[in-house]
Amino acid sequence: MEDHLNRMGYTDREEKSILEVLGRGLLREFPNPSRAGCPPSDVLKRIASHDMPLSEAEKWLDHLGSCSPCYRDYLDFQAANRSRRQWALFAVAAGILLAILVMSRTLTSKHNEPLLARTAVLDLSNRSLTRGVEQGSPEGPLEVSRYASRWDIQLPLGSSEGPYEVRLTTVQGEQILAASGIATINAGTTLLRIEVGLSQAGPGPYVLQIRRPTLGWNSYSLIVH
Repeated sequence: MEDHLNRMGYTDREEKSILEVLGRGLLREFPNPSRAGCPPSDVLKRIASHDMPLSEAEKWLDHLGSCSPCYRDYLDFQAANRSRRQWALFAVAAGILLAILVMSRTLTSKHNEPLLARTAVLDLSNRSLTRGVEQGSPEGPLEVSRYASRWDIQLPLGSSEGPYEVRLTTVQGEQILAASGIATINAGTTLLRIEVGLSQAGPGPYVLQIRRPTLGWNSYSLIVH
């Protein structure tokens, strides 16, 4: 009980006064079946939870030291108050821990996603050259992450090596990205590698366009996610 009083902020003198009085109030030594002179239960609650100043509680201390039912109620209120405080501290600690875990996971996800999606491969090797946006391709639209910082574009079979221009537009024709690179042939595959930056682009359908300089654009449907 002394540790409890100390944690609740009572001075050493106040603790000694309360402990001396309550120490005489044994649970069965002073029966009071008629509850004569007993304070209201809210008074006992305030004393047990230390919500009542000692100067106000002092007039009830002698009664608590000579009334077993009141002393028993006091102990019950004190135990309930201690339990509520422990659960409150637990809830606060759990809330802080949950917030830390959520923040850590969010930051880790944002940090790792660009690394995991750094290079995107766009396979056009089996797609035909077309001047308009391809329609009904059996492979479906190309897909790419907006966090990719480099595209490895495998050009359609038969494409020659050399310089190429690349651009990305909305389906309405607004240009989002423009880049260029040199395609090389390796083991029968014509590979065009370009650096891109789409982190600010919103997810959705776009049109990928590729051409040799001065020639017409070949267009392909592309989904950014």
